[in-house]
Amino acid sequence: MSATPQKKRASRRVLAAAAGLATVGALVAAMPAGAHDRGHGHGHGHGHKPRTVDVQLLSFNDLHGNLEPPAGSAGNVSETQPDGTVKAIPAGGVEYLATSLRTARKGSPYSVTAAGGDMVGASPLLSGLFHDEPTIEALNKLKLDVSAVGNHEFDEGATELARLQNGGCHPVEGCYEKGRKFRGADFPYLAANVTKEKTGKPLLKPYTVWKKNGVKIGFIGVTLEGTPDIVTANGVKGLKFHDEVETINKYARELDRKGVKSIVALIHEGGAPASTSYNYDCDSPGAGDGISGPIVDIAKGITPKVDALVTGHTHQAYVCTVPDPAGKPRMVTSASSFGKLYTDTTLTYDLRTKDIVRTSVKSANHVVTRDQPKAADMTSLIERWNKLAAPIANRPQGWISADINGRGSTALEKPLGNVIADAQLEGLAPADKGGAEVAFMNPGGIRADLVHKASGSEGDGVVTYGEAFTVQPFTNMMNVVDLTGAQLVAALQQQVSGPNEASPKILQVSKGLTYTLDLTKTGAARVVTDSIKLNGAAIDPARTYRVAMNEFLAGGGDGFPALGQGTNKLVGASDLDLFNAYLAAHSTAAAPLAPPATDRITVVQ
Repeated sequence: MSATPQKKRASRRVLAAAAGLATVGALVAAMPAGAHDRGHGHGHGHGHKPRTVDVQLLSFNDLHGNLEPPAGSAGNVSETQPDGTVKAIPAGGVEYLATSLRTARKGSPYSVTAAGGDMVGASPLLSGLFHDEPTIEALNKLKLDVSAVGNHEFDEGATELARLQNGGCHPVEGCYEKGRKFRGADFPYLAANVTKEKTGKPLLKPYTVWKKNGVKIGFIGVTLEGTPDIVTANGVKGLKFHDEVETINKYARELDRKGVKSIVALIHEGGAPASTSYNYDCDSPGAGDGISGPIVDIAKGITPKVDALVTGHTHQAYVCTVPDPAGKPRMVTSASSFGKLYTDTTLTYDLRTKDIVRTSVKSANHVVTRDQPKAADMTSLIERWNKLAAPIANRPQGWISADINGRGSTALEKPLGNVIADAQLEGLAPADKGGAEVAFMNPGGIRADLVHKASGSEGDGVVTYGEAFTVQPFTNMMNVVDLTGAQLVAALQQQVSGPNEASPKILQVSKGLTYTLDLTKTGAARVVTDSIKLNGAAIDPARTYRVAMNEFLAGGGDGFPALGQGTNKLVGASDLDLFNAYLAAHSTAAAPLAPPATDRITVVQ
């Protein structure tokens, strides 16, 4: 979904307190006995060295430190049934992801596991409190072979990313467990299109070559070129982000010169399929017809030397073929988010040409179901870190009467978005706190739902610090600034125009602000300007308003340059502190907080 801002140091937080490999089934059935031996090759009779071997590529993306199964609707995947109805299936959690991947690898001597970025960042408390060391440890146990960096890998800056790769204890908080030193990622993080401003040299390795028994596959990893627009300035300081297509093509040529003819691109940028069901056929009626978004143009520009694209960022599920520059179909995949799906792709490797037989590439997404056995090593990892987090995580913050959906809501105005914006307005409205009249929250910063069902022993309806943190994991400092009415209107128009036109980012607004969004129109005209009112009064373009927002939005992040023009800035408490204060002030066990009405934005479709 929309990307999001930087996490702050955990020290501040602590102080603040469908299985099955149907993909190759048809191929196997169509071949004469003995002609196909998955993983061992396709021969021409006994005594001959096989011409090809099948390499299994397992991939996933956008885990965001979700070690435990994501709660509520954010933990479901949609599956279209044979009768056309759509079923929600609870999925995800590394205990199940580990079992799924280990089961899938059985019988595949040539198996490589790759990720499309955002493995860490915007993580629930269990991982985020410890600067995502628990997630890197889990990925090592999962035997991840390689990952691209995503924008969230930069949330805490290049130095912290280097620590996640190379190991060592946190520079401020030190080691979290006595006698244990964080050893870093066993897999290479690839950042081909990220260079240091001073030297022009790549920040991390641009590519890696996976080898087994003479089989060689090159992996090139890139994040989206627009990373600086969706990460706070400190996270990308001193770095340059380059065009995805130009970078991949450059390194594909380099790999080709080195004799590596089989190449997979790991790209932290994605698309939007026409259906949210993971088993939707996005090659209907024709190749790639059912997908749109930035990845389509990227895929069409990447050299035919690259044999498959593993993508991410949009948190969508798709397995499509998009034509390469030579007009030939090429596999483009994404496995939703939070470890709810994994993709199984068969790459047929020609031992003579050293290249992938592109016409034989098969791929499918599979659900990481929660009805399979849990991986015991992941269960003990989660228990170990939970024990360390418990004193902070289990503290009650408030009570709710029912689920209040945020991340899991598909509506433009989300119930939890209203709660968060109201919390920010209430906390910053007093004159000595900034005198805020209205508050804006970026939708991508809402990372979960508030779920009524107990996550542990706290009881149903209790919101713990850990649950509140999972919703607001960045611990962004709040800003209150002066904006003119004209700038305020411009900000609302920027939700649906400029870089946000193709994929609107609808700000969550505090109570008192109302307007109409007409989606039958295009661009800025979608915001009906004369409908914009604050506490019943029309917005005066010349008047100055005090506006509250997190520091990411106040820096113009997420494509909102108008919000970056604020003056007379006052820095307030963190978004998480205000959220928790609001829960405490507006709920008791006897009178829990109810989901608010969503009547601030009138949507015309």
